[in-house]
Amino acid sequence: MNERVKEKLEILADAAKYDVSCSSSGSKRKNTKDGLGNATGMGICHSYTEDGRCVSLLKILLTNHCIFDCAYCVSRKSNDVKRAAFTVQEVVDLTINFYRRNYIEGLFLSSGIFKNSDYTMERLVRITKVLRTEHKFNGYIHLKAIPGASDELIHEAGLYADRLSVNLEIPSEMSLKKVAPEKNYADVYQPMNYLKGAIVGHKEEKKKIRSTPSFAPAGQSTQLVIGATPENDLHILNLADSLYAEQSLRRVYYSGYIPISEDQRLPALRQPPLIRENRLYQADWLLRFYGFKVDEIVDQQYPDLDLEVDPKMAYALRHPQLFPIDVNQAPYEVILRIPGVGVKSARKMVAARRHGQLRYEHLKKMGIVLKRARYFLKCADKNFSHLGLYPEAIRKEITQPKRAKTISNQLSLFGAVMTN
Repeated sequence: MNERVKEKLEILADAAKYDVSCSSSGSKRKNTKDGLGNATGMGICHSYTEDGRCVSLLKILLTNHCIFDCAYCVSRKSNDVKRAAFTVQEVVDLTINFYRRNYIEGLFLSSGIFKNSDYTMERLVRITKVLRTEHKFNGYIHLKAIPGASDELIHEAGLYADRLSVNLEIPSEMSLKKVAPEKNYADVYQPMNYLKGAIVGHKEEKKKIRSTPSFAPAGQSTQLVIGATPENDLHILNLADSLYAEQSLRRVYYSGYIPISEDQRLPALRQPPLIRENRLYQADWLLRFYGFKVDEIVDQQYPDLDLEVDPKMAYALRHPQLFPIDVNQAPYEVILRIPGVGVKSARKMVAARRHGQLRYEHLKKMGIVLKRARYFLKCADKNFSHLGLYPEAIRKEITQPKRAKTISNQLSLFGAVMTN
């Protein structure tokens, strides 16, 4: 690698770290005899697959030049940063060479916007096309769909990329106009709407004609910047819920705003809201996999997520009358409401109880986080029936375990034994 390309890589890989909306889950692109790479079962850069493997992805910008001046973006045109731009061939060469050296398993490619949306999108598409057609590269490719680009370019991108993402960035159009006055929601939703229709259309056509090419097999995603504008978590989760329902997104990513300027339109944060970001991911998981509704997680009375405890624990502490849940009797959907119980462990419980009553020792072996779950369940040999009287004591015991007074006299974790 020559020094100039190395310098570009340093600049554009660093600029790409602010975009978190990448994941390779859902793609089934397989290798061919004369091809290179395989997206089946692969993950993303420094992430983990279901079987625990850590995998990596070349994550870069095509350029950090940009015609827009978004206050929250490090690549905004008024920011005094070193600029760089790859050529199409440089990105292709980097991807192939890094893959052959086993450095990466795929490519995440985004870009600032130079000249206009179509000019930028055309180059992104050309990179993926060269990789797929000339180099027979079958590894995972995640491509950023540029708002304002033509439907024709968006469609071509979907034929070569595994996943596309169109970033909303700011959770409301009013706030977007304040911090990025050159942008609007219409330009963002246009490619989202097109991708939704094209993905469905290709799936239907493939049912009739097997030779129909895949189109964005891993779907589309988006990113929301958290903390740069005043929207509360109720607003953000309602927006995410609507995106899943109306746009059929695979993922909504949440990125805590990193203070990068002294722009008066932005809050003066000392550090990114990382705990809030994590709580939003946990709440998003409850919406997608645990059957929760937005108003069960946050509502008008509690519009923001509890930063002390995870959203499922917060739900349980606000609704003590629903607990403890009998894991030997409750349906699967209700067991999922127990803090510390995941999807896999809930399934294990439902399957295991067909062969006999579940006891406390059984729960220990099922992957349940009993440090949290023990307050909210009852099994064949244990029953914590006084939970409803002491939600604040439970909160204190969980959040301040070293300083909290023992609540064994109240919840008697091992004394309140009920033998059925």
